[in-house]
Parts: sequence; structure tokens; C-alpha cells
Amino acid sequence: MMTIGEFSRASRLSARALRRFDELGLLRPARVDPYTAYRYYTEDQLERARLVGWLRRLGMPRDRIREVCDRYATDPEAAARAIRAHWARTEADTATRRTLAASLTDLLEGPRTVTTHPYALTAAAHTDPGPNRPTQQDAAVAGPRLLAVADGYGPAGAEAARTAVEALAGPLPERTGDLLNALEDAVAHAGADIAAHRGDSGTTLTAAAWTGARLALAHVGDSRAYRLRDGALLALTRDHTVVQDMIDSGELTPAEAAAHPDRALLLRALDGTVPAAPDLTVHEARPGDRYLLCTDGLSAVVPADDIRRALAARGTPEETVHELTALAHAHGGPDNLAVVVADVTPASPGGEPHPAPGRLP
Repeated sequence: MMTIGEFSRASRLSARALRRFDELGLLRPARVDPYTAYRYYTEDQLERARLVGWLRRLGMPRDRIREVCDRYATDPEAAARAIRAHWARTEADTATRRTLAASLTDLLEGPRTVTTHPYALTAAAHTDPGPNRPTQQDAAVAGPRLLAVADGYGPAGAEAARTAVEALAGPLPERTGDLLNALEDAVAHAGADIAAHRGDSGTTLTAAAWTGARLALAHVGDSRAYRLRDGALLALTRDHTVVQDMIDSGELTPAEAAAHPDRALLLRALDGTVPAAPDLTVHEARPGDRYLLCTDGLSAVVPADDIRRALAARGTPEETVHELTALAHAHGGPDNLAVVVADVTPASPGGEPHPAPGRLP
């Protein structure tokens, strides 16, 4: 037996850390003196102690540390995969925060207030149950300042999706910081409402609010937002799914993920089980930009290059949402879908888009 002091020196962990690991259930002492409450350890616990310490440095949650340590005892390769998956999630979350930090830095270095609206959005939305589904559980909205899609699931999925979209209704702030706060609050309110009234149902939500020069995005789940600029299609959101984590950690290729049996398993959604923190980002707009928000009834069915070509054809937003729906049907259309297409156009002095011909130049 080793005293806690001896074990501390051997493991290079402080006695305070060892006591904390005991309290968290991550590393129990081999023996605790019933009279003095002094902790004793065995030499074969050193490896687990060091592993716990390293995983804590990675910022891994307690339950996942316990899982990795337990797996390591019987299946080191599985433990290694769990560590890679955790770090992939960390890097993905860091990338999302980096994007937000960069956009907010640009915002703070620019003018303090926006006195004009140089651009406007011309948008259209369309929902479709698909040829193989008896009910429609997706929702969408497209307005001059708000775009959103939601993909409901469960017995009350349609109501959950509507709840998420309706939570965004009402006046939107002008300032970007206030707008991000408003989007975050709306997501929280929708999650609480769904938890209280929708039972075991839930929804994804991808929403965009327009400032006149920037697009503020809030995203939870596997619905998506894209931007078409100069013919190139860029994904503005990252799926909160099990298979996306496996792609990020190198366990799956995107092609393998498309056929994976757990491809629809969400890690984040508005279902009331835990407060769903949305990814929040801000994107500077340019005239000619085209945005697409869609549920996985489109993105999981139609190849990205086909989506890009449909957007680049430059039909009106109304024409394009129907073209994308037809593409989903042509690829089998196994699911409901919701599609929103929005174009950035010059604004008139009153802030409204200039009248435009049926097709953009």
C-alpha cells in the first residue's frame, strides 16, 4: 500500500487532485482508514491515476473520463477512439467559437452603430412532406429579416418544429450583439416550451437573422445553412450528430457516414432533456450572395454539387426552392423537407429590396 503522499509523488498528481478524483468517482483509493479517513493506494492504480489526470487536462467531462478509463482496462483501441472523438468535438466547437470571435472582432473594429441598410434579403420558403411520408413535421419561414428551418421528430414533432420557428417571431434588434442574444433566448424558450408540452418529441433548428449587412446564425441539430458566393458553396453550420463526430475523429469518411445506421442520431436538439446551447455565428454579406437553409430531407439526399448547381442557376428564390424540392424527389425523397433560399440584393432608401426581374444577373 502507498500513502496518499507517496502516491501523489509517484503519479505527479497533487493530494488535492487525488481527493477530488475520489469525490468524482474517477479514482477510488484501494483503502480508506475507518478511523483517520486517510487514503491508501496500490501501485497498479498509478496508470489509471495518470490517465485521469491527462484526460482532465483535455477538459473531458467526468462521465467520459470514467468511460475511457473503464474501456482502457479491456479495450485500449476503444479508449483511444473515444479520446479522438472527444478532441474532434473540442476542435469543432473551437472552430465555431473562432468564427464567432473573428466576426465579432470585425464588428467591434467597425462602426459602433448601423445607420443604413445597404442590402436586403429577397427570400422564399417551401416545405414538402415527400412522397413517402404521410405527415409533415418540418417547418420553415422566410421574411425580410428572418430565415429559419426546423425538423421535428417524435409523436409531436410537427408541433415541436412550429414551436421552434414561432419562438423567433416578433421584432428583432438591429445591433448584431443584441441580435445574437435574441436568437439564443429564442432557442432557450423554444426548448423549455417543448420540454413542458411535447413529451418525447423534439426538433432541430437553424435560424438566420438579418441586420442589413450581416447574417446572424443560430444552429442546433442537423439542419443546415449554406452560402453560395462566386459559384462556391460553403457550409456555415456543422451537424450535431454522432456520425459527424466520427467523421471529425477519422473513424468514418463522409461517404461511409451517408450509409451509417446512426446517421440520424442527434447529439444536440431542442427536446427539453438538457438546455441546447446553439452554435452562434455572424457572417458578413456581399451583394450577390445566396443563402440556403434546409433540413436533412434535402442535404442528406441530394449531393452537394447538385445543390450548388441548382443555387448557381440563379432562378428566383421562389423558383429555386421548388427546384431543390424536385431534386429531393428525384433522389427518392424519403423524408420531409423544408427549404429556404435568400438572395442579398441592393436595398432601396427605405431598406426594402429594389424591384428585381425574375432572374438575377
